[in-house]
Order: sequence, then structure tokens, then C-alpha cells
Amino acid sequence: MTPPLIQWYPGHIAKAEKQLKEQLKRVDVVLEVRDARIPLASHHPEVKKWIQDKPRILVMNRVDMIPKEISQAWGDWLRLQEEIPYFTNAKKGKGVRAIVKAAQGAGVASNKRRIARGMRPRPVRAVVIGFPNVGKSALINRLVGRKAVKSERRAGVTRQLHWVRISEEIELLDAPGVIPWRLENQEDAVKLAICEDIGNAAYENQLIAAAFVDLLGDLDYGGVLSQYGLDLALRTGEEYIYNLAEARYGGDLERVAVLLLNDFRKGVMGPIPLELPPIEGFKQ
Repeated sequence: MTPPLIQWYPGHIAKAEKQLKEQLKRVDVVLEVRDARIPLASHHPEVKKWIQDKPRILVMNRVDMIPKEISQAWGDWLRLQEEIPYFTNAKKGKGVRAIVKAAQGAGVASNKRRIARGMRPRPVRAVVIGFPNVGKSALINRLVGRKAVKSERRAGVTRQLHWVRISEEIELLDAPGVIPWRLENQEDAVKLAICEDIGNAAYENQLIAAAFVDLLGDLDYGGVLSQYGLDLALRTGEEYIYNLAEARYGGDLERVAVLLLNDFRKGVMGPIPLELPPIEGFKQ
């Protein structure tokens, strides 16, 4: 089954993107937050164009939701691309101190330039950007040490740009999630939907759940489905959902679809990546 075209571009996104581009002129460093389960699909293609030569800190959030060996492999691959990834679990604060240190380092360089031009030093200004629901607000709350911005496990919670002071040295701009106005790569769009990194108005649960089951099989993670009392075997995702619904849930396909998606999103299935690093010969 091929899911229908997924497109999701809420009205507030266009306004927020315009405001973000204006604010980018005033910030010293950019924190780009991605979902560690889908590091490539959760990268906005316009980020580098927007920030130009500003320092960028790559934050791979939800590292707790993928196996350790996978995060290590992603780290190796990203460093080959001359990236320095910072792996975090913003929900529990893991890896956050390293982000603060990196942002402060960028601020030192910025203030040196200000002083050289005869200007007074000021706190480093950082902006946190990324797709909706990748954990930006949770990261900010951990950086600040209190619930400074609203954070929920759904896309589209942050609607306006919001400045938050972390310390005397750092000020952070929390921005709404930004997505391309058109999702050209529909395989990536499906992964974003599975991870709940785009709004649920953009897709149908049963179709996305079926695609999720197929993806588990492709990545050799189909064994996790045995916990539902039905092995994937040679079934397609659509067949698996139908068979599971008939066997255990009175034929309720929607209930099964929501169950599988939510169990993945909450980590009930265990740590599962939906993308593997494109390293030749890499195996789990």
C-alpha cells in the first residue's frame, strides 16, 4: 500500500519562518535539533542557506530511542561529513551541558569580534530550530533549568518566537517548528509522520502504521512485533495490521494502527531507528 501524498504546512508556519529569518540576522549561533531516529529526514534542507556562515551546533535529540551502536555509527558518519554531532536526551537532560559549553564557545568568538569593532560584549544569542516536535522546547527547558517554554509530545505546540535567558552569558530564541512548504521526498515525509514530527492532520493512521510495519521489516526490526502476539513473518504492513486487528482487537484497524504508532513513539517497543547511517558495509 502506498500512503497518499503527505503535505502539512499550517498557516502559522509561514509567518514564523519569515520572523525567524529576520531574527537570524541578530543571533550568533544556531542550534539545529534533529530527531536521532531519523537524522536525515528531520533535516530541513534550507537551514544552511538561512544561517550562511553562522556557527551551527548539530543536536541529535532522542538518542535514548535508538540503540547505542546506531548512535555511535551515526556519530562516525557525521564526523566524516565534517559535522560535530551532540547527542542528547532533552527529556532527561542528557548531553545538555555539552550544548551549553559549545554555545558559550561560539559566544566568545562573537564577542571578540564585537570588541575589535569597538562594541561592548553581550550575552551570546542562540536560536533553536528544527522540525516540529523534535524536542526543541524540551531542550530549552533543560538548558534553562526550569519550564520556561511549553513542551508537549505533539507537533505545532510552539506558535511564536520566544526569547529565554539561560544565564548572564546566553540568551535563547525558541522558534516554532519549521518545515519545507512542500515535502518533496515522500519517504522522508512518512518517517516524519511515524515519529509524529509533523501534524496528524497530514496523514491517516492506518496507512502510516502499515508503512511503519513495512519499514520495520526492511530494517530487520520486525521481531519487535512479536510482543503483540503475532509475528510479522511474510506479511505486508497492511496484512499485519488487518490480521492483528482480527485476532486480538475485534477487527478495529484504527485501534491497532494507533496502538503501534504510539508504542513506537513512547519507546514501548524499545530503541528503534528508522534510518541507518549510509556507511558501506554497515550492519546492526
